[in-house]
This record gives sequence, C-alpha cells and structure tokens, in this order.
Amino acid sequence: MEKNVINGKYPINDFKTGESWRLFKIMGEFVEGIDALHNLGPAVSIFGSARTNPGHPYYKKAEQLSVLFAKKGYAVITGGGGGIMEAANKGAKRGGVESIGLNISLPFEQKPNPYATTQIEFNYFFVRKVMFLKYAQAYIIMPGGFGTLDELFETITLIQTQKIRKMPIILVDKDYWDGLIHWVQNKFLEEKMISEKDLDLFHLLDDPEDIIQVVEDFYQTADD
Repeated sequence: MEKNVINGKYPINDFKTGESWRLFKIMGEFVEGIDALHNLGPAVSIFGSARTNPGHPYYKKAEQLSVLFAKKGYAVITGGGGGIMEAANKGAKRGGVESIGLNISLPFEQKPNPYATTQIEFNYFFVRKVMFLKYAQAYIIMPGGFGTLDELFETITLIQTQKIRKMPIILVDKDYWDGLIHWVQNKFLEEKMISEKDLDLFHLLDDPEDIIQVVEDFYQTADD
C-alpha cells in the first residue's frame, strides 16, 4: 500500500489540511454568531416544523405566542426558516422586538423567512444549536419532526446533566406531544433510565397565556 494514503484515496497531508480549514470555518461561525447576539437582551428560543402552512393552527399559535412574549420584552430566536419558525419571527416583528433567525444551509427545505430582523447563516448544526441555547431564557417546543426532537432532547440532557443553567422548557400542544410524554413516563421512568425528578425539567401546555406565565414565574422566583 502506498505510504501517506488513507484507504487508497486521500493523501494524509490533504486530509489534515482539509480538517484544519474546517476548524477555522467552525470558529468563524462561532465568532459571527457571538458578535451578532452578544448584546441581545432577554429572549426565548422557539422550535418547530418548517413544514407548517400559514393557515394551520400551529402557525397561528406560534405567531400569537411570539407577540405575547414581545409584549413582555422578550426577543424571539428561531431557526430562521419557514413554517413555525416564520410564524414566530413574524410575531416578534409585529411586537417590535428583535426577531432572530439562525438559518441553516441545507440542500432542501430551509430558506430564510422575511420576518427575521437579524439573519445569521450556519453550515454546522452544532454551532447553530449553541446559539439557540446560549442566548435564550426559555425554550418553547412547538410541534415538529426529527429536528425539533433533536433540539428538545439535547436541551433536556444539558439541563439534566447541569451543563447549562436550568430554565423553562415548554412543549406546546398536549394533543401533539402527549404520546411522547406518555412513552417517556412509561418506558424511561419504568425502566429506570431517568429519575422521577427529571420529569420536572419540562412543562406540557396549550394556552399561550399559561406559557408566558410559567416563564414569568420562573424568573420571579429566581429573583426572590
């Protein structure tokens, strides 16, 4: 076998060079995100499907929720795309607060929505997720698919393992999330994969006013 070759394809020196440049790109994305959001005030991150149409009740609820958060002085951070992300950015813009879109470069689906007053483009999901977590005071989980579940469970895990500070995680729409919560309670807990106290790491709510109140109460208690 020829020396300095990996699997007969990639010269080792080229491989190392490629990895080094990737590290610089990753650092560049962190710098860009931190520079853009460093002075952001209180904010909530709202997660949800890009596939939700504007006429859907989920879309309308996301927009309404963002308007209510805006009235309380919270900026809104989303993934910057369509569907529920668009609705949340739209509500934030209506409410006159910062409307942040953390867009991800994908070969399909994801295009920036026009309602984000600040748009940041990412190539790496993990860098983007750091920005969601670092600058939010609460995480609002609207109905979504694999990406939303990824964001939900990573956030719960980071709080559970005390890698980030505790803050409200709120799943919105009981009908949508009830099956998942039932499974967590009857499999994770029953098989002792989690502790009973871990179920307190999140809330399951429907009414936007109740969601706002949970966030307000959390920080009121923290200040007392």
